[in-house]
Amino acid sequence: MAVPDRAPAEAVAPPAAADPGADAGRGIALLEPVPPVAMVIAAAMSIQFGAALGATLFDDVGPAGASLLRLLFAAVILVALWRPRVRAYDRGALRLALGFGLALGLMNLSFYEALDRIPLGVAVTIEFIGPVTVAVIFSRRALDLVWILLAVAGIVLLADPFGAGGVDRLGLAFVLLAALCWGIYIVLAQRASRVFSGSTGLAIGAAVAALVPLGPGLVEGGSGLLAPEALAIGLAVALGSSVIPYSLEMESLRRIPANVFGVLMSLEPAVAAMAGFVVLGQRLGAREIVAIALVVAASVGVTRTKAPPPVEA
Repeated sequence: MAVPDRAPAEAVAPPAAADPGADAGRGIALLEPVPPVAMVIAAAMSIQFGAALGATLFDDVGPAGASLLRLLFAAVILVALWRPRVRAYDRGALRLALGFGLALGLMNLSFYEALDRIPLGVAVTIEFIGPVTVAVIFSRRALDLVWILLAVAGIVLLADPFGAGGVDRLGLAFVLLAALCWGIYIVLAQRASRVFSGSTGLAIGAAVAALVPLGPGLVEGGSGLLAPEALAIGLAVALGSSVIPYSLEMESLRRIPANVFGVLMSLEPAVAAMAGFVVLGQRLGAREIVAIALVVAASVGVTRTKAPPPVEA
């Protein structure tokens, strides 16, 4: 997402190659000049403002209904753009796409259920436990741990687990599930980026992900899912929170290690807090500002000191 307001078809235009196997691991040509760090930051901005917009649907269709609209529109758009030929891939590749799609769908559904009970900035901060875990698991240098600890300090400060208000327990359970799925998503997305060309793997995964909130989404949303306003917002959220940012994340994961990607995602709480303030009117206090500064510092640190990616044979 080098340019967030770029036409989606242009931002994720598929390659012209006809043989999926021949182009396995090939990226999106249009995004080749864009630095991977810039794509991760742009994706974070788009996802969080899209999440804030999606929260405006909760009163009409519920969090599951909003998740269904988002994932369904995203799947339709991605499949139409990339037209993946499922039979062209072996079972191993399809199992990878299936796991990626399930993680993606469950992450979206559980996060929206959490967002219905927890403020956006707090929810994203707690959810960041997933990327931090990935960073810890894949870390190979002592300096990486310094940035991870700095990000964790910001997360704890922003979440304020010992504060008087506390966090809704059911919301906490949902956001912890989303965190687990987010960590799995990072690992599987990087693997899929090396198996599928462009966003073909993402298109297959999105089709699977749309099935996850289907049942609860229909129950919660009902006839409200067909309201013109809900459909319009759902389409906008699908583009801003799924199609464009996930394509950028998949592309960036072709060029940077999973642990670097995971810590870079520490920008998410800061962006989420900003989106919550702008879209949902959730104000920031001194504690939140300090916490945001910590996670941003961790992101800048890992970006400036990251080791060069390994050279593939």
